[in-house]
Amino acid sequence: MSKPAVRVSPLFLGLVGLTVLGGVLATLENNAAQVGGVVLIVLGGWATSLCLHEFGHAIIAFRGGDWSVRAKGYLTLDPRRYTDPVLSIVLPLLFVALGGIPLPGGAVWINHHALRSRRTESMVSLAGPLTNLVLGMLISIAVAVVPTMPTALSAGLSYLAFLQVIAFVLNILPIPGLDGYGAIEPWLSGPARRFGEKARPWAPLVLFLLLIGVPFVGRAFFGLAYFVFGLAGGDALQALIGQGIFRSIFGFL
Repeated sequence: MSKPAVRVSPLFLGLVGLTVLGGVLATLENNAAQVGGVVLIVLGGWATSLCLHEFGHAIIAFRGGDWSVRAKGYLTLDPRRYTDPVLSIVLPLLFVALGGIPLPGGAVWINHHALRSRRTESMVSLAGPLTNLVLGMLISIAVAVVPTMPTALSAGLSYLAFLQVIAFVLNILPIPGLDGYGAIEPWLSGPARRFGEKARPWAPLVLFLLLIGVPFVGRAFFGLAYFVFGLAGGDALQALIGQGIFRSIFGFL
């Protein structure tokens, strides 16, 4: 009997377990436990979402004709399968820990020649950021429907939800190297696609420098992110409280 296409890695379950542990700690009365709980919620939840983001790309590609993603282990949710662990997991987590813009995480290598249509190619690219948006919405709904949720828990979850929305807004931009560009790339002319290939290595870096170094660009980006977060049912005040608790970990170090 052949193995199922989708298998869940124990490492992924470990990330989920750390996130749940963070949720438990965030409900305690002890301040240090609450801070540690929020940190685990955010970092564990973000690492979990990185795996789900890449799994979203892979499962749509698999259903669209690229069966090689199964052999590559992309359907196992194993974080080790999504390219280099440092660039794909550690570095994005570091940016989140520093309170900055969460970088795109890993990457799955898709055989685009095996995909059945340009529409499928576009859906493969969109699957990742849409996964982040859905996660942000689900977490926000969970916070909204449980009014008696402890403050640290609701704040930590809200901040995690906001990070998901940021990831969606960032990745959906039609810039070479990001998923938004991948969604429109199959429909572009040959010269435009060749230009995109040349711009792919440095375009995201230029974007990050603009977001960090040019105030009005950063304000516009986060203004859009908060707008989408509100549409997704998120509580901006709770997210800010969660960010504050998360950053307070540096006061304990």
